[in-house]
Amino acid sequence: MTDLNGNCSEFLSDSQAETFALGERVGADLSGGEIILLNGPLGAGKTMLVKGIATALGLDQEEVTSPSFTLVNPHQGRLLLYHIDLYRLDTGASAAHAVDLDEILTDEKAVVIIEWAERLGHYPLPNNVWQVSIAGDGDEPRRISISRPGYEGRVLE
Repeated sequence: MTDLNGNCSEFLSDSQAETFALGERVGADLSGGEIILLNGPLGAGKTMLVKGIATALGLDQEEVTSPSFTLVNPHQGRLLLYHIDLYRLDTGASAAHAVDLDEILTDEKAVVIIEWAERLGHYPLPNNVWQVSIAGDGDEPRRISISRPGYEGRVLE
């Protein structure tokens, strides 16, 4: 995995294993209350990144699957992880209401990861939002961009 710009906000991943490892690094840095908005095309590696995060939270990666049909999968590790997938929902507040996002966000110690987060539209969220974007598909390397509040220029531990 290569750091693209020196401040650890962008990475180049050449394999699923590297995407998973980046997820582990992200997960190790979580303390609860984070909302991770995850965007990228089908097959980009969104769920693989989530599996890495889940592993760092003490979960079995085999238990973590894309909740495309169930919409929300809660997992209890060292922190409660809500894994949400909005792929099959319409854009806007109706997507948030379909997964009871308001209720989920009341748990300030949980980590919330939302795949296909662009489907939320302009839905208001609390301040601790991380933006993760994955570009690339097929056999090409993935460009993974991570922005998080208050961490500009800091190295992801």
